[in-house]
Amino acid sequence: MKLFHLIGLLALFSCTAQAQIDSTQTASSAELVQPQLRPSPVAMAQYKTDNCYMKLTYGQPMRKGRAIFGKLEPYGKLWRTGANEATELTLTKDVRIAGQPVRSGTYTLFSIPNENSWTIILNTDLGQWGAFNYKPEHDYVRVDVPAGKNSQLYEALTFKFEETHEGAVLNLMWDDVKVQIPMAFTK
Repeated sequence: MKLFHLIGLLALFSCTAQAQIDSTQTASSAELVQPQLRPSPVAMAQYKTDNCYMKLTYGQPMRKGRAIFGKLEPYGKLWRTGANEATELTLTKDVRIAGQPVRSGTYTLFSIPNENSWTIILNTDLGQWGAFNYKPEHDYVRVDVPAGKNSQLYEALTFKFEETHEGAVLNLMWDDVKVQIPMAFTK
């Protein structure tokens, strides 16, 4: 019987101690327990054939009435090509991106926007937040592609794969800008 009372007292003490811990939480520690919604959600573009799968994972910022390229994202400056974590491209087959050979694998995709052309960069450092720790010595490939205008405005940064005779093109569309990154399958 004494053992039963001892177990009951321990259970009561445990509940009281937990209630005291819970009541002393600060707002910041409570926020850590309850994750906040991101203003720029995670988005994905995918392309699949019988023997190749390509996936682009990115943070999808919104335009919100702002001028994007040349203003929010300055020309000539390195950009993570999205929001939050740096954008990542996964390839399950060797491809040629804008004519340059790229082995299968996962890469961080950075870019340098300019008015008429963009530099697209695949970097081997994964898991980066933004472009704060970008190291150019870890670039796998850099290619230049033309930048043009869209026929419509895109509120959200949007990536879409489109099938071509050689493989696919990765379309980047945001605001009134469209950038096409050609991807040819190697034989």
